[in-house]
Amino acid sequence: ALGFNPPDADIMEKPPRRADDELITPWVMFRYMVVGLYVGFATVGIFAYWYLFYDWSEYGQPLVTYGQLSNWGKCPAFAEMGMPYDPDFSTWASRGGPDYGADPCLYFSKGKATASTLSLSVLVVIEMLNALNALSEDGSLLQMPPWANPWLLLAMFVSIGLHFVILYVPALASVFSIVPLTFNDWMLVMAFSTPVLFIDEVLKFFGRAYQARQLSERLAADKKAA
Repeated sequence: ALGFNPPDADIMEKPPRRADDELITPWVMFRYMVVGLYVGFATVGIFAYWYLFYDWSEYGQPLVTYGQLSNWGKCPAFAEMGMPYDPDFSTWASRGGPDYGADPCLYFSKGKATASTLSLSVLVVIEMLNALNALSEDGSLLQMPPWANPWLLLAMFVSIGLHFVILYVPALASVFSIVPLTFNDWMLVMAFSTPVLFIDEVLKFFGRAYQARQLSERLAADKKAA
């Protein structure tokens, strides 16, 4: 669908590429690294948020400390490590969730289904939003709005639709080991996903300034050589 992107509005104002121009410049590589790092942070971050801070969920699941989460494989030895671990699953169980009171350590293995689903959903949504960033290499979404490429919007809707199918069709959710998400879950997913748009907008702003300076230097050099 990205192949149907229209040309940038200022494409005729740019000189043609030189034969020795780099396809991936250091600036472009830097941009990809920054966006990629945020994608990784958001995907892992929302998983941790479920266990550490998500006290406004509809589930009422118990929260744990960072030390407990980062050392979850040593759960049976938490007491010896000075990390008392006695989570209360009563609220979660009363709302239809599992009760791991008999073996609280299962909370970090079998109890991670929602956290894993949140991570997967962030990865899906953030890549769809990142596709919007790819409408133009350096142009803002204000200059090249999403509807400039309706085929991309269609591809995004289809992709998100398929994700909804595997989430909310019980048989498929079971196959993929995921669970349906609630309204608050989706608000959390969007909160972790949408910053990728703003991050790339800021990077594009500096990219346009960088390219303008490069063009000015190139034209000055060509004029001097002539």
